[in-house]
Amino acid sequence: MNALIGPQSSHNTVGVKVGDICIGGKSPVVVQSMTNTDTADAEATAKQVKELADAGSELVRITVNTEEAASQVAKIREILDAKACNVPIIGDFHYNGHLLLTKYPECAQALAKYRINPGNVGFGKKKDTQFSTMIEKAIEYNKPVRIGVNWGSLDQELLTGLMDENAGQENPKETDEVMQEALIVSALSSAERAVELGLPKDHIVLSCKVSGVQKLISVYRDLASRSDYALHLGLTEAGMGSKGIVASTAAIGVLLQEGIGDTIRISLTPEPGGDRAREVIVAQEILQTMGLRSFTPQVTACPGCGRTTSTVFQELAENIQSYVRNQMPVWREKYQGVEDLSLAVMGCVVNGPGESKHSDIGISLPGTGEAPAAPVFIDGKKFTTLRGDNIAGDFQKLVDEYIEQRYGQS
Repeated sequence: MNALIGPQSSHNTVGVKVGDICIGGKSPVVVQSMTNTDTADAEATAKQVKELADAGSELVRITVNTEEAASQVAKIREILDAKACNVPIIGDFHYNGHLLLTKYPECAQALAKYRINPGNVGFGKKKDTQFSTMIEKAIEYNKPVRIGVNWGSLDQELLTGLMDENAGQENPKETDEVMQEALIVSALSSAERAVELGLPKDHIVLSCKVSGVQKLISVYRDLASRSDYALHLGLTEAGMGSKGIVASTAAIGVLLQEGIGDTIRISLTPEPGGDRAREVIVAQEILQTMGLRSFTPQVTACPGCGRTTSTVFQELAENIQSYVRNQMPVWREKYQGVEDLSLAVMGCVVNGPGESKHSDIGISLPGTGEAPAAPVFIDGKKFTTLRGDNIAGDFQKLVDEYIEQRYGQS
């Protein structure tokens, strides 16, 4: 069996412009996230949008669910512009988007993209009218849309029709198969209707979100084989902590490896008082570890064993990882290409020197019972040996000096 050498090229050839960001085509996979503030609180929402953008979210979605929220969208945009934060903001609409976009034109204009859920844009005879209104507003303001289907709010009329049709077949499909078909039909038929109304194909992004890893992979493989629209990937309701991270990584990693997906969002449930930007970091790390994009210098560190009973190397690895991530907003502006830097913080002589030599700059700390010395390797060669009580501070200084010397000229 032939192993995949690296991520395959994207299936999608149609790029969708969202502000200054391009989703799809030959563009890199885009990272996005979503606020969890009350959008009616413009200051709090703008603050969180900027925090997410500073963490690396290239698009940020906000809930627009009430008149109070819609009335504040333009103000949120003004606050962000005043802070020189030009991240595009996306409006997430459910149930009443047609009314809000019509009544608040300044909201329609300030948003860079609209998210429309075919499952709850309207019901019965009103569905087509309300969907059409939102598409017409997108056309009027020249905005792209994401037609985002979710199995938790699937169009019940469509699903019932497909279920009834399936029940009449000689060899009916399993319920899960019919539901998968309903997700895809909902997305594709809605996109087809939007095009009929006059929305260009390069203004449409599709998503079909579920919360199961295998189901997500199956749905998107099917969707990608039946269309060439730009695709938004993400497990819906991925969960908290390691469960959400592992599930999202497993599903999205497989699809990206097959060239499926143009923008990703990691839908983590934050711990109480937790950092919303964590989902941005996870999305970046998925893309960077797969070799698709570079966002911040990567730190290689060993897991530790009986040779490394001291916690010194663990603390140093954590400090260096936090340091480079915190410095990135400054480094990104000052040092072109610094995101490709590789570092190693190793715990003993077994793999320490070897891993350090493979990195741009690395340190091998003394393990249990080893001499209290820490050789530092730069560009594959031993540069110096650090000793004493300030090894961590001395190594951080060497990292700063290396970055300035290597990237400062750019």
